[in-house]
This record gives sequence, structure tokens and C-alpha cells, in this order.
Amino acid sequence: MLSKRRHAQAAWMFGLLMGLTSGRGVVAQTMTQALDAAWARAPQAVALSARQAEAQAGLDLARGLTPGPASVSLNHLNDRLNQNTGRREWEVELATPLWLPGQRSARESLAEKAAVELDARNASLKLQLAAEVREAWWRVAAARDAAALAHQRLETAQALEGSVLRRFKTGDLARVDANLVKTERLAAQAEVLDADSGLQQAMQVYRTLTGADAPVALPAETAQAQDVEASRPSLHPQLRALQAITEVAQGRLALVDASQRDAPEIAVRWTNQRGDSMTPYDQAVGVKLTIPLSSGARVRQDGAAARAELAQAEAELTLAQTRTSQEVLRAQSELDLAQRQLAMAQERQALTTDNLNLTQRSFELGESDLPTLMRARAASHEAQAWFKRQETAHSLAQSRLLQAQGVLP
Repeated sequence: MLSKRRHAQAAWMFGLLMGLTSGRGVVAQTMTQALDAAWARAPQAVALSARQAEAQAGLDLARGLTPGPASVSLNHLNDRLNQNTGRREWEVELATPLWLPGQRSARESLAEKAAVELDARNASLKLQLAAEVREAWWRVAAARDAAALAHQRLETAQALEGSVLRRFKTGDLARVDANLVKTERLAAQAEVLDADSGLQQAMQVYRTLTGADAPVALPAETAQAQDVEASRPSLHPQLRALQAITEVAQGRLALVDASQRDAPEIAVRWTNQRGDSMTPYDQAVGVKLTIPLSSGARVRQDGAAARAELAQAEAELTLAQTRTSQEVLRAQSELDLAQRQLAMAQERQALTTDNLNLTQRSFELGESDLPTLMRARAASHEAQAWFKRQETAHSLAQSRLLQAQGVLP
């Protein structure tokens, strides 16, 4: 009988999952694949290539020979409007800005740090997305367990109802017993409706996040070997991102210190002119150097803004380091609690299952009444449901610990 119920339960789950996955895309079989699918749909990942191109362009600009592009100007002068004696003058000027001392290296360093910051930010955003994938993953697992247990309860309630009704018709059991099993079957049907609705909602959340349905098997994460390495703050993506932001702020401050004035400009001028139509053209070549004067107010403003940005970045990094350490400790404590609760739930399930078997045999022999059997069934169902919840909670606690440590699936 138990084997048939298990086969029926497995067939129901398979049919439900096949119905959910029909017409969908490729189903991710691991949490890593699920995260990759969710990341491919994330707006940050869509814009990643463009931002990388922007960072590379900034680096190329910082490594240029000049801080900006050169410019060409053309000037022409004549007297056709008034005297028209043939006076002509042509002037061509080619000008280019120049780096200030130390400015080029400061800007190149800032561009390199900005590129590192982009990669660190993307890793931090992917870790945040991993938290959503992990929660959705285990929400589906919990909803599946609840739905499977609800269908199992309905099957056993229907089987018990049939047995009791047959004995009621023969006069072996009272009408109150028949009403009792009908009530249990109706309660089981209501639980099935609620559980199936919860499963559909959990699957919809997962599908919205990853673009596909959850796989049939939802294995737990096993990364104990990485725990020691993952606990190092320098490897946490969020801390790396904040550290990169701090370094960018330092680079921006260094660039401000190296840019006390606008860029000087050097120009080469070529002129071709004559006084009148009887005079031959004279050519001349000259060089012009323009050095802008420093603006103390603007330099102070830029420096104050850069120092404020650096101070804020350093404060956020310090706070994040403390918060991350506390989150790891809290996640480890929750995992330890989940392990103890799982052990107790397993022991409770074994005891209630043994009691149910004894009560079932006693009822079949007529040594105990139906309410006693119903109480034993309810206790066994509750213990089994609690065990499944604790099993999922333990796996979720493992995932949350890895998430707190900054380890991706």
C-alpha cells in the first residue's frame, strides 16, 4: 500500500512539473545555472558590455599623448570691401593642449581604478542577485514539499474514508466515525488547494527571476571546503566593490591635486600675407604657448568635493566590514540552530511514524477507536511536515551562510 502511494505521489509530482515546464526554455539544473540565467536577464548585465567599452575608452583617453584633441583654425583678411588694393592675409593655426606635470599619470591611474571598480560593482550586484535566486530556489523546494505532503494526506484520507464507510455499512462502525473521516477528507482537499496555489506562486516567482521553471531536483549547496577562504573579507564581492570605490575616490583626489589649473596649450601658426597687389606674399611661422592662470576658488571646490567623496567611501567601507562580519556570525548561528532542529524533527518523525503503525494495527484489530487513529495520523502528518520544513530550512541556512560569506553558487 505504501509503495503504491509513493508511486502515485511521484507520478503526480512528475505530471505537475511536466505541465509547468511544457513550452518553456531550457531549465537550469543547478543553482549556478539558475544564477547565470537570472544574471543574463538582469539590466546590469545587459549594460555590462557598454560600460566596459566606456571604461576602456576612458583608459585610452588617459593614455593619450595629449589631454584632449588638437584643433585647427583658419583666418583670412582682405580689403575688398573698401580700398580693394589687393591686400591679402591668410593664417592657419594648429593647437593642442598639454598635460600638466603629474596629471597624465594621475588620470591614467584613475581610469584603471574605475575599470576595476566596474568589475567589482558587477560582482557585488551578481551576489545580490544570488540572494534572490537562493531564496526563490528554496521557496520552490518548500512549496513542493508542502504540496506533496498535502496530496499524500488526501490519498490516505480517501483510503481511510473508503475503509470506514465499508465498515459503517456493515454496522461495524458508528455514523459519527463516517462523518469524522468525511471531515478529514474535506480538510485534506482544502489543504491540497492551498498547497498547490502556494506552489504555483513560488514557481512563478522563480520563473520571473530566471526565465525558466525550477528543475525537478533542487539539491542543497555544499561548499564547506570554501568556508575558510570565503570568510576572508578581502574576497567578499561587496567589500571589494566598496574598496574599489574608495580607491577611485583616492584617484580622483590625486587628479584634482595634479590639476591646479586648466591645461596649457601650444599652437603652431603659419601666415601668408601681402600689403597690396604689387607686393609679393610673405610667409611666416610662429609658435604660441597659452598658460591659464590658476583659479583658487575652483581648485578648493574640486578638492573639497573629492575629499568629501573619499571620506564617505572610507566610512561606508568600514561600516560594511562590520556589518558583513555580523551577518556571517548571525548566519552561522542560524545554521547551528537549524541543524539542531533538524535532528529533533527527524527523531519526532520516527516516533510519530512508529505510533501511527501501532495505532493502525490496533484499529484494524478493533482494539482502539477511530478518533485515536485520527489523532495518530494528524500527529504523524504534522511531524512529517515539520521535518520537511526543517530540512528545507537547514538547506536555506547553508545558502544564507554562503551568501553572507560572499560565495556565489
